[in-house]
Amino acid sequence: MDFVTEEEKTEDYLFKIVLVGDSAVGKSNLLARFARDEFYPNSKSTIGVEFQTQKVHIDGKEIKAQIWDTAGQERFRAVTSAYYRGAVGALLVYDISRRQTFDSIGRWLNELQTHSDMNVVTILVGNKSDLRDAREVSIAEGKSLAEAQGLFFMETSALDSSNVAAAFQTVVKEIYNILSKKVMMSHELNKPDSSSFDGKTLVLPSEDNPQPDAAEAKAGGGCC
Repeated sequence: MDFVTEEEKTEDYLFKIVLVGDSAVGKSNLLARFARDEFYPNSKSTIGVEFQTQKVHIDGKEIKAQIWDTAGQERFRAVTSAYYRGAVGALLVYDISRRQTFDSIGRWLNELQTHSDMNVVTILVGNKSDLRDAREVSIAEGKSLAEAQGLFFMETSALDSSNVAAAFQTVVKEIYNILSKKVMMSHELNKPDSSSFDGKTLVLPSEDNPQPDAAEAKAGGGCC
């Protein structure tokens, strides 16, 4: 999976991915590290709508991941339904050094499932793995919750970059794999495309290059 520059070519697919979780778990720094390889040790709560894009290559296809941050709305214990609309992937983030953020995961998962347009490919992310001495949530607990909910799982550190790219890439690749399977099934059935699944849209065509084979899928997966 290779990163490419904005100027190289028009992307084949556009996936909207959302970051979800309590305030101060490091969502904005995960995004900054992945999209710009930056980290802000004294970053304040995000204010206003914020998203970054990153292009990746999978199987010769160029995919643009449009990653949305919660814009600080989680401080009010709720995020508007518009934030989730059209999302096909999600990173559900908690801070391994603050158990209350892990205890909130169930609420965030329920909100994601309630407001998203479909079953979203989701990875549970235990962030700030560099804070080993302050750990309040074990790796085993994170894996157990992920397995129980049918989620991928990974611990990350935006500070030292550990597993940050891997977490985002896991989501993007799974979305692409699901899409590929649906397109293959469509071809086997001699249909011109696989434009719907459960009545929802999975692939968001780019404005410059609308895709004729937009397809959808149901998220699956397990703990990695």
